Amino acid sequence: MLYDHVGDLELRVDEYDLEQHERDTSSGFTRTTTVVSLHGDGETGQGEDVTYDNEAHYTLRDSSEEFPVTGEYTLDEFSERFSEIDLFVGNEPTQSIFRNYRRWAFESAALDLALKQAGTTLADRLDREYSPVRFVVSTRLQDPPTGDRIRDWLDRNPDLEFKLDPTSDWTAAVVERLADTDAVRALDLKGQYHGTTVDQPADPDLYERVVEGFPDALIEDPELNDDTRPLFEGHEERVTWDYPIRSVETVEDLPWEPMWLNIKPSRFGSVESLLDTIDYCRENDIGMFGGGQFELDVGREHIHAVASLFYPDAPNDVAPKEYNAPEPSSGLPSSPLSPPTSPQGLEWK
Repeated sequence: MLYDHVGDLELRVDEYDLEQHERDTSSGFTRTTTVVSLHGDGETGQGEDVTYDNEAHYTLRDSSEEFPVTGEYTLDEFSERFSEIDLFVGNEPTQSIFRNYRRWAFESAALDLALKQAGTTLADRLDREYSPVRFVVSTRLQDPPTGDRIRDWLDRNPDLEFKLDPTSDWTAAVVERLADTDAVRALDLKGQYHGTTVDQPADPDLYERVVEGFPDALIEDPELNDDTRPLFEGHEERVTWDYPIRSVETVEDLPWEPMWLNIKPSRFGSVESLLDTIDYCRENDIGMFGGGQFELDVGREHIHAVASLFYPDAPNDVAPKEYNAPEPSSGLPSSPLSPPTSPQGLEWK
């Protein structure tokens, strides 16, 4: 099992610090994240908290709470300890998944630190090699949706591929215009989100337009009910899941055995849960691709590293963070991303 190769890594933590990052995005919101830095033995390991609640980051920044981080552990012991710590300092997060996001920031920082203190990398420890990473650009269309944003990107780089978020105001004409680009590789229906700013309620008409209009694209996170389930009959192999996927158990709970899954490390909370799920997918011939969380710093490197080791040729939603800027620009890195020339720990640069 993959986790067996890293769980016994030793690490020493002398202190930690937090650094906040903030930036406007192409999806029309201001993104705030917090970078966790663990220091020990002259090395620094980092992770990024991608909680989608800016106030939760401000509360963490302003809190006088000191987490009991210092000490000597194995990575597995560190993980066990952090499973019992309230990282939201007594404030209940607005979504339960945010607890996983913050825990992942500390666990990925610990993994990064342990690897650096051992003088190795994730690739070496798992006996794998870093490969070039194919990526797609994830974005929302402007309001009202026309497809102009995608055309603008393609005018700058005709080789770009995309993952898009359909909404009920996508007309048949918009679908046709986008399909004519032959650049759309995945469509996220966001039917599994509830109580968030990106909720897209089940819409049979939209689902039908998307399923028929993009016959070769992956369709992510539909909400299945009596009206929408029949639309996916015969298309089950194209359906991929993202929001529900947090462990092996969540994969086993899906309505049918998937052919594809979106792997977002932060959703899993722990290194063990992430690697166990990757093991499960490999054993059951389930295709994987990487997913991003609008990371602003080291978290983006980390998802590049994981994609590079396990699903480099998939339509990975891990475009460099510059692609998440409010407006398209030129001169950005092209797909695939080159493997790191001097990797350290969990870094990929």
